[in-house]
Amino acid sequence: ENFIGGKIPRELGDLEFLQVLNLRNLNLTGDIPEEISNCRLLLELDVSGNGLEGEIPKNLFNLTNLEILDLSENVLSGAIPSSLGDLNRLTHFNVSYNNLSGVIPKIQAFGASSFSNNPFLCGDPLEISCTSLRTGSRSRKTKALSTSVIIVIIAAAVILVGVCLVLVLNLRARKRRKKHEEEEEEEVVTFDTATTTMASTESGNGGVTFGKLVLFSKSLPSKYEDWEAGTKALLDKDNIIGIGSVGTVYRASFEGGVSIAVKKLETLGRIESQEEFEQELGRLGGLSHSNLASYQGYYFSSTMQLIFSEFVSNGSLYDNLHPRSSSHGDTELNWQRRFEIALGTAKALSFLHNDCKPAILHLNVKSTNILLDERYEAKLSDYGLEKFLPVLNRFGFHNAVGYIAPELAQSLRVSDKCDVYSYGVVLLELVTGRKPVESASDNEVLILRDHVRDLLENGSSSDCFDRRLRGFEENELIQVMKLGLICTTENPLKRPSMAEVVQVLELIRNGMGS
Repeated sequence: ENFIGGKIPRELGDLEFLQVLNLRNLNLTGDIPEEISNCRLLLELDVSGNGLEGEIPKNLFNLTNLEILDLSENVLSGAIPSSLGDLNRLTHFNVSYNNLSGVIPKIQAFGASSFSNNPFLCGDPLEISCTSLRTGSRSRKTKALSTSVIIVIIAAAVILVGVCLVLVLNLRARKRRKKHEEEEEEEVVTFDTATTTMASTESGNGGVTFGKLVLFSKSLPSKYEDWEAGTKALLDKDNIIGIGSVGTVYRASFEGGVSIAVKKLETLGRIESQEEFEQELGRLGGLSHSNLASYQGYYFSSTMQLIFSEFVSNGSLYDNLHPRSSSHGDTELNWQRRFEIALGTAKALSFLHNDCKPAILHLNVKSTNILLDERYEAKLSDYGLEKFLPVLNRFGFHNAVGYIAPELAQSLRVSDKCDVYSYGVVLLELVTGRKPVESASDNEVLILRDHVRDLLENGSSSDCFDRRLRGFEENELIQVMKLGLICTTENPLKRPSMAEVVQVLELIRNGMGS
């Protein structure tokens, strides 16, 4: 216990590999810097017994590895962020002896001692009900009012109601005018549509189902008539281009040469309502990155849910790496292109993890979800659909065997390091040309990660290389393989971040890998 004093340095957020931060009883003042949430590997954060003020940073939920969080014996105020409930690895949590207020959110099963001596906190596990707290507060402030004061209050209330009514009417008129102007300018297309053909395809009774169509892209047809004609071929079985974890994907084309990918959802996973569906897709519709296959809209009705996304012309990385015919894929995916695909995919994941707030986890990274455009550049698809994924059993998500991080498969522990693991498997797939899991013989199954590690340890690294590759630097392939093995380390704490993966790949490309 040292009497150091002062404030917590915000520069602590630059220590990305910090695992323990214990500042207990150091007479510190000021607030808890939000920058601490950048220390993604932090296991323990203890700032108890100081004079810290302000609110608990809402972005502490980014510390997904945190096991100990002690903010007790300070003068912190405001509500406890409900996002702290996402810290599912916590074994110790204490915010007692502060000035916190509001309803206690669900933060695992911590007892009353973790929240005690906060006079304005209420709800479980404390014995203070929120109703009684509000009632008591009102009763202390209540005073007898004279008749004249009551009359004045009533008169003021009537005037206030009148003013509010006028404001509401004006706001509605403005909204109607604004909506009319937007529809005329065709900047954003959001309209309800009755699609007989789609309803007939789904139900087979020729009835009309009313649904909501929302478009994010200005390149798509903006008139109802265009969609009414185009939807006749939206779900044409002859235009199926893929079957994924959450549904079947079709190619749909409109007049003028515009094509989109239409994913017909077979499951909504953990999505419970249309409002939640629209909220999730609305957030994804605003994302833009050169290595992401952009979302372009959606359709929602009681019988059918569709997601529209950018159509990418050269299919998936899986189809190009593992072609059905021996001729296809020999020359198209040379090593230079494969390396750029690895780098582009890493940049896309780094963008989702670090530039999106809150961070977006993919949790279904695999070669079938990496699409290739006309220049064979990577376009990552199906990002942000984690809530739509069907969780079948403790072995993980459907149709992603070999790519799933062990902590996700065994205990459904979710973090950005799950994506790093899956990406590492893709790296090994790019170098070797092998699938993540293959049948070596009738009685043996080859696990790609273990196979590559064994060959490297035995000094037979060249036996790993895809025999279709020509004209490459052997050292470059070895460095990428080693990076893939680091990404697939069993312990998630020892895996790099995707931002670090990008840096390593750029060093390898510049001939500086070691």
